[in-house]
Amino acid sequence: MSSTFRVGLIQSSAQADMASTIDRAAAQCRDAAGQGVEIMVLPEFFSCYHIDENGIHTGVHTEGSHPALKTFTALAAELDTWIVLGSIAVPAPDGRAYNRQYVLDNTGTIRAKYEKIHLFDVDLSGNETYRESATLAPGERAVFTDTPWGKLGLSICYDVRFPHLYRDLAKAGASFLTTPAAFTHKTGQAHWHVLQRARAIETGCFVFATCQSGKHGKAHTYGHSIIVNPWGEILAEGAEAEEDIVIADIDPSEVDKARSRIPALTHDRPYDLECLNTSSAAAE
Repeated sequence: MSSTFRVGLIQSSAQADMASTIDRAAAQCRDAAGQGVEIMVLPEFFSCYHIDENGIHTGVHTEGSHPALKTFTALAAELDTWIVLGSIAVPAPDGRAYNRQYVLDNTGTIRAKYEKIHLFDVDLSGNETYRESATLAPGERAVFTDTPWGKLGLSICYDVRFPHLYRDLAKAGASFLTTPAAFTHKTGQAHWHVLQRARAIETGCFVFATCQSGKHGKAHTYGHSIIVNPWGEILAEGAEAEEDIVIADIDPSEVDKARSRIPALTHDRPYDLECLNTSSAAAE
């Protein structure tokens, strides 16, 4: 692995107006590059996000015509930085859209694509319901990619509640995990920090968790973008209700150190799952 590098989480607040949203996010990236950031991670649906009575609006465009992809491939080359586009919406074959993440290298070349596997279909309360599957199609592949600093495992938002995905990525060699999100304010208050720290601890990976912030029509996202080290410690954290840039210097050698202290990734054992009758078990 290469030596220490600087990561920056671009905590943005996407709106229905895609052009102005992209312009603001690009300005944040330029600011981050001026602070020495070598790889930037944007949130889920960073280029367009709005919820109203008609559903979730994410600015679906084909890959070849998507304004965000055009803008940020050029920007990565201009800034000589790697950029992870947390996600944008592109058409799926069944008429829905994929929630797709892109990894761009410092020449603007697409190095990896990942489509969100787990879709957020939940009822948080009587007046707060989400049905991502109504407009989004699930992905079917776990994805990781090489970077100059080590392997990067990809995921998006609700995926963070499925720990086996991250264990598989870590066992495949990932040292760093992206978890870009548009976490709701309600679930963020209860679960955001503990889920991100748990994924880091379980895998011995760094976690780069960029979350949108503020209001997006009927949606209210949590912010608090965090960078977590392999021991589960939060290295840097963003504000709650505003756009922000969260920066930390990353030492890849910390991955091996954490995994050597608690080598849980090597301790899996096969087991049977049984439902035992309590009284019978006691008699034995």
